[in-house]
Amino acid sequence: MRRSLTIVMFLVAVGVFSAAIWNIGYRTALTGVSDQGRVYLQSASDRLVGQLERFRQLADLIAHHPEAEAAISGEMPVADILPLFTRSADSTGALEVGLIDLDGELVLASGDSASGQDWSAADHFKRAMTGAMGFTQFVDVANRRIFSFMAPVRTDGIPAGAIMVNVDMETIEESDWRSTPQVVLFTDSAQKVFVTNRSELLFDAFSTAPESTGFAPRRVRKIGSQDVWTLPDLRYVPERALYMELPRPVVGMTGHTLISTAPAERIAGLQALVAAAVCLTFGAFLFFAMERRRVLARDNQLLEQRVTARTAQLTAVNVNLRHEIAERQEAEEALRKAQADLIQAGKLTALGQMSAGISHELNQPLMAIRSFADNGALFLERENAQEASENFNRISALSHRMGRIIKNLRAFARQESEPVSDVDLSNVVDAVLELAEPRLKGDDITVHRPTLDAPIWVRGGEVRLQQVLMNLVSNAADAMQNAAEKTLEINISTEGSKVILSVADTGPGLDAADKIFDPFYTTKEVGQSEGMGLGLSISYGLVQSFGGAIHGRNREKGGAVFTVELAAGKEKA
Repeated sequence: MRRSLTIVMFLVAVGVFSAAIWNIGYRTALTGVSDQGRVYLQSASDRLVGQLERFRQLADLIAHHPEAEAAISGEMPVADILPLFTRSADSTGALEVGLIDLDGELVLASGDSASGQDWSAADHFKRAMTGAMGFTQFVDVANRRIFSFMAPVRTDGIPAGAIMVNVDMETIEESDWRSTPQVVLFTDSAQKVFVTNRSELLFDAFSTAPESTGFAPRRVRKIGSQDVWTLPDLRYVPERALYMELPRPVVGMTGHTLISTAPAERIAGLQALVAAAVCLTFGAFLFFAMERRRVLARDNQLLEQRVTARTAQLTAVNVNLRHEIAERQEAEEALRKAQADLIQAGKLTALGQMSAGISHELNQPLMAIRSFADNGALFLERENAQEASENFNRISALSHRMGRIIKNLRAFARQESEPVSDVDLSNVVDAVLELAEPRLKGDDITVHRPTLDAPIWVRGGEVRLQQVLMNLVSNAADAMQNAAEKTLEINISTEGSKVILSVADTGPGLDAADKIFDPFYTTKEVGQSEGMGLGLSISYGLVQSFGGAIHGRNREKGGAVFTVELAAGKEKA
């Protein structure tokens, strides 16, 4: 009975502990989900404002067009401005562009709005007549959601009419949000859903109060600083979600997003399951050990009671006990060996994950050593001992460099690394260009490099900085293989406490500048330059470890340019 009670109490304790682990893990995971949600809502809001900004600028641009001013002042027939409206609407995707006179009457429009409509009572028309840009949202007779801008048309500096640009919001939804998993919606001043990526929510009244009419949570639970909503049973809406909002007065709407809490729940459940498994394993081991101890104690007591009468049996039992002790020692030794094997397996797993990076780090110096060795052999055949000696000295230096790279990898395996120190950036550029010189000459690439009168000290590691620059130079050479003009430009400049290293080429430029630092992303054809898509990803991590930053973009005159920002080091005497 006592044993059963102990087991029940232990299981209850494990359940309580696992629940606590779940709660802590859930709260921690919710913080990450919340951060992602804020970023997504900000991005979605910025996209909406950016889309509408095009049409606001269109209204302002047409309002200042000489034809608009001439039409509103009567200097030209009103019908002559219709082609301008039609072209503008077609090129920007606006629903229609129209001209409104001083009395608020629609004179003509490029869309299906009939002339003569009265807009004098509209708030955005009244605002336009004060000389400012007006805007509003409404649903037209065709049940289309319209966002309307009105820009004043001035004669002699005084508003004499307005240019109206109407936008069908469904076109913006189709281009930006329909395929995103997160629920995003924008409500107007009446708290009705006006823009969303869930069509079933359109025109619903939106409320944050539970069980309200329209679209509202069934229950709101406060977890830390986060609001977790339990939502109605809708097909494309999560059952439980984090709620966030972001007012955007620049377009007269408020952005809302609902991020599913399912990932946080899965993470917390996994953590609780692992905690329960560890506790149960430990409890089972402890239980069997205590049971074993109890059995041995009982046997010893029986043997002590019969020691006089059954000496022979006691001897046999002692032999058996010695065997059991030996087996237990063997089991403990096997356990220690298994633990050592697990540690070694962990190291091998880490090295396996780093194998692609290791091959990339050692590939370039190996190729350079092969090139210098071939050149040294040619110089020896020509009895040019001095040049051959220089090549072999370079091979020695590169071997030393590879040793330092391997040392860094070994230090990484021991969770160590060479400390960041002051490095002369000009020496790094010299070393890289020296290594890349055969490749650059062979590809007829012209190199423009800075002429420096003094060392440029930066914070970093010399070998790793050489690796970053060598990768940028090699990528530039690959990009210019089929270019008509092959020019490589390397510049060094300073901005305050930062030193900027830029590498520019005259290749075709970057297809997707936002993906170039992703692992395994490459634009090289299969089999060319042994491209694995890891060079820029590794370079990104190295520069980040120095406390710097690396960026890539296309140049206006063609080609791509990569900039590496590094903290300036201290000048040395």
